[in-house]
Amino acid sequence: MMLLEVLGEDEEGNRLSDLASRTGLAPSTVHRLLTTLEQRQFIRFDPAGRLWHIGRQAFAVGSAFARQRNIAATALPFLRRLRDQSRETVNLGIADEGEMLVVSQIESREIARAVTHVGGSVPMAASAMGKAILATYADEDVTAILACHGLRRLTANTLTRRAGLVAELETVRRNGHAVDDEECQPGLRCVGATVYDHQGEALCAISVSGLATRITGDRIAVLGSLVAEAAGRLTLGLGGILPGHIAAE
Repeated sequence: MMLLEVLGEDEEGNRLSDLASRTGLAPSTVHRLLTTLEQRQFIRFDPAGRLWHIGRQAFAVGSAFARQRNIAATALPFLRRLRDQSRETVNLGIADEGEMLVVSQIESREIARAVTHVGGSVPMAASAMGKAILATYADEDVTAILACHGLRRLTANTLTRRAGLVAELETVRRNGHAVDDEECQPGLRCVGATVYDHQGEALCAISVSGLATRITGDRIAVLGSLVAEAAGRLTLGLGGILPGHIAAE
């Protein structure tokens, strides 16, 4: 599993010696495991550069995680439309063990753009998608998540105190969208909103992300409306129920 994780992090490939160093395993053990994984097509070997890469079977198994929720395929046209409206990179993520896992992404057509690799994850409290989902939780549930996973500092702007996050979540509830103000990566801002399931509970979230020089304070409100509208359309497209509709019923 460590070998697969390391190989999945580096698109350029790794030599056997590098894998042994990064995993702490003996070279002989690494070679034996690599051979088995290659036979099952979880990894592949490039003899020209003597580099090991992630294989197609790893993708097939990993894709099943998203397919279980039947989200990514349905979301694609909604994400593309939002990308075209915002001209920024659009992300779809699900909450998993206190982090937001990016399961789908439509890149901006701008030359300089924000890109978080599909399969990457960030702490919920440091991401727009994560804060959008946390804002739908009861206070005791947020407290339980923080007690388990804490508030890890990623940048100078990352929220590291519970009181700060609680106040931020109140703002999210009022505005209908969440903002990552260079809290995950310096120079990048994101605006996110929640997508709901058939019970009106948070299913996943979507966001637009881009350079802080483009996503200025004045533009955040505009993007927030676009993202919230797209999240609402996707909710209905997935057979979900918006919280306001539940109250009306």
